[in-house]
Amino acid sequence: MDTPQSPKGQDAEGAQDGVIRVGTRKSQLARIQTDSVVEMLTERFPGSLFEIVAMSTTGDKILDTALSKIGEKSLFTKELEAALEKNEVDLVVHSLKDLPTTLPLGFTIGAVCRRENPHDAVVFHPSHAGKTLSSLPEKSVIGTSSLRRAAQLKKRFPHLDFRDIRGNLNTRLRKLDENNEFSAIILAAAGLRRMGWENRIGQVLNPEDCMYAVGQGALAVEVRAKDQEILNMVSALHDPETVLRCIAERAFMRQLEGGCSVPVAVNSAVKDGQLYLSGAVYSLDGSDSLKETMQTGVDFKLQQDEDGPEDDIQHVGITAKNVPRAALAAAEALGVALANLLLNQGAKQILTVARQLNDSR
Repeated sequence: MDTPQSPKGQDAEGAQDGVIRVGTRKSQLARIQTDSVVEMLTERFPGSLFEIVAMSTTGDKILDTALSKIGEKSLFTKELEAALEKNEVDLVVHSLKDLPTTLPLGFTIGAVCRRENPHDAVVFHPSHAGKTLSSLPEKSVIGTSSLRRAAQLKKRFPHLDFRDIRGNLNTRLRKLDENNEFSAIILAAAGLRRMGWENRIGQVLNPEDCMYAVGQGALAVEVRAKDQEILNMVSALHDPETVLRCIAERAFMRQLEGGCSVPVAVNSAVKDGQLYLSGAVYSLDGSDSLKETMQTGVDFKLQQDEDGPEDDIQHVGITAKNVPRAALAAAEALGVALANLLLNQGAKQILTVARQLNDSR
């Protein structure tokens, strides 16, 4: 098999002085995620040099307000995209769930890496080790910054009290362990595993308890859309199944006009050439909800003639050169169709009320 050729001799559109600069947030989790992407790229392109450039984002600096109240769609991405636009970095590593479904002009997601476990996990205060959410005492306080998690879990576990908790993973775990305010907190299983804290997971929530966020558990590599050499390079990291699932999820979210200020949740799978997508919307207290599941065939072969100017069609912000175009189109159409099904059943009203209530809190 031919070794992939690394980008070289690039001008202002690509890497400067032979070094490919990789932008990331400064948090420990972001650095771990970025290191893993650089490691994968180094394995595939051993002749390339990578330099990691870490920076703080708006979302990292606002620690006293729930994310859903801030109303900014690019809390964790704006500063990184500014550096990408100025050619200060050549690619940026994100958690896919932090990226809006519509990217600023000139950018694209050039790679979606193989997804880690996308489900949510419960981390219990040491005094409640061995328990589950259902076995916690009445009025136990559960920390989560997510409207999506709170809406689903309030309905499922009405004996519990859900409150906001902000900060990165380290901060939240410290608040849990050192203060006695929270009996447990809800976090993404993927982040805990990447941090090496899998032993703190007391319970993984299945889709019946809590469906996950759009793109949760997947890492995305954002690049300049016209930077063909870098785009070709990072596309080697695409995991086709993850790409199809996340395109369907993102199309569902975009068609609903959802975001972190409304409770929207998904669950997806690829099995026997079929892509399955479940999607749901909730009122803030979870009392009102709509949920449906649809599927579509995605078992298409990559055509030899798919190499050309049409390569760079984006599907909800994702450019996937190594996945059959017919499969990408089917995945996006599935997400749109599922959203339209819920909209026809009254999802718009549920989300509008949820957004208004959240804004007034």
